[in-house]
Amino acid sequence: MKNKKTSIKDFSNKEGQLVELDNSGFLPLPPPYDKQELEPKIGSLTEDARKKYECDLDGVVAVKFPRPETEEEKRILVEKFLSGLKKLFEKENNWGFMQPLFLTMEYCAKCQTCASACPIYNETGEMDIYRPTFRSDILRRLYKTYVKKGGKFFAKVSGNDIEASWTMIARLMELCYRCTICRRCAQTCPVGVDNGLVTREIRKIFSQEMGINVEPLHKKGSVQQLKAGSSTGMIPAAFLDNIEFLEEEVEERTGMNFKWPMDKAGADILLIHNAGEYLAWPENPEAFAIILEAAGISYTLSSELVGYDSVNYGVWYDDVQFARVAIKHAQAARKLGVKKIVLGECGHAHKALTVIADRVFTGEFNIPRESSLTLLDDIIKNGRLKLDPSRNDDIITTLHDPCNVVRLMGIVQPQRNVLKAVSNNFREMTPHGVENYCCGGGSGFAITQDLNFPDWRHTVSGRAKLRQILDVFQDVIGPEQKKYVCAPCSNCKGAMRDMFAAYGLFERCNILYGGLVELVVNAMPEIEKPFLEWEWH
Repeated sequence: MKNKKTSIKDFSNKEGQLVELDNSGFLPLPPPYDKQELEPKIGSLTEDARKKYECDLDGVVAVKFPRPETEEEKRILVEKFLSGLKKLFEKENNWGFMQPLFLTMEYCAKCQTCASACPIYNETGEMDIYRPTFRSDILRRLYKTYVKKGGKFFAKVSGNDIEASWTMIARLMELCYRCTICRRCAQTCPVGVDNGLVTREIRKIFSQEMGINVEPLHKKGSVQQLKAGSSTGMIPAAFLDNIEFLEEEVEERTGMNFKWPMDKAGADILLIHNAGEYLAWPENPEAFAIILEAAGISYTLSSELVGYDSVNYGVWYDDVQFARVAIKHAQAARKLGVKKIVLGECGHAHKALTVIADRVFTGEFNIPRESSLTLLDDIIKNGRLKLDPSRNDDIITTLHDPCNVVRLMGIVQPQRNVLKAVSNNFREMTPHGVENYCCGGGSGFAITQDLNFPDWRHTVSGRAKLRQILDVFQDVIGPEQKKYVCAPCSNCKGAMRDMFAAYGLFERCNILYGGLVELVVNAMPEIEKPFLEWEWH
């Protein structure tokens, strides 16, 4: 590893690529990946890509922003950034997040407690640019220099002044996409400073003020969702065709013949899945349908625009896009007259629609919302399903806790209750619950696939989760025993799919990942054939 130690002065002034990444400086992985040759490397950008895109942070590209050609272009971009920075501290422009951001700017004790909690910082061998306070200190200095009254004078006197340059802004643009916003740092801070929020607010400046964002989150994400109906581009007509196909598949796999309740007015529940589930992991919405049918739950699915896709990528980068999508979800529920919305297995959808949406849902839009994990727990506690956990006896199961369900919302025990009801071979990761590590795909990383960013995700942001998975199964790490990582989150499954493929976890270790409801259906004795198909996705 080169250039582990980096100063803010270097960040602002040093020419060329600031740091270089080298796996040999990262914390070593457990067997069988203690052998360096089995570990994927972070690929170098082509010369054309280096010339075309801003990549002078660490040689990795997430944003794909073309390098400005003239000094005038750079000057305009810096001015736009500073304009957006000021708006972060104006009530009329940032009424939802200004107070916690202000407190974070003013009250950091620089104790670095957050650094010990950050998996990215620790797994890279304590690389300064990935320290949670590093990007916050840059924004803090900019805030004290360019936003606070008398800022330039007082900042200079205190030694906290900083000169905004395009070099610094361009590196900060990429650096704000080197944090999964898992918020372990915020949880551990003794004074409540939220460095994860800082990351998100920096992204907001780039998107809302400068029109700079990550294409999979914006153009192919929230923009496509609002135009087509879902983040996958699946229009309502295609969604309805897909439902008919899944109905046929459920009958073929289980012998159960029933129609999924589409657009049913007055149902108790509107169930919303991440649209990616229908295409990438259809067994998950199928399992939900089987469980709710067997339990006699009054629910419906919506074919309304956005109503069948719980994705809301605006939560990671843009307040305006977030609000537009959230309101569409509320409108779909109101139109059907349901009593509440229940969110399927998608962590960021939980955060968006149950936590952050409280900032925009008022009056008629403030519809009750619930996690599917608590609903499943209630169904099983109330004896509404027949279950035989011995049907899963050939599988050793562990649980990945999605950050936005567990750490953000405190939903810790319900999924464990469900797992213990359907598995006799459940074991916990270390750490787990609110201390869990992110899958590595949080804050939109799981869908960011361009250039060499996936390499960074596999080897850096997902490294702590990979370590947990290997550790929990270390005594049975060979391919002889079936091992299952229960990940009740579509985004987490996307990150695991790519990481498992990069490391060959299924082939070498016989470890599969999947959702929670698939294990539940697999334990239902009335379904003769195993529902959980043991194959690589």
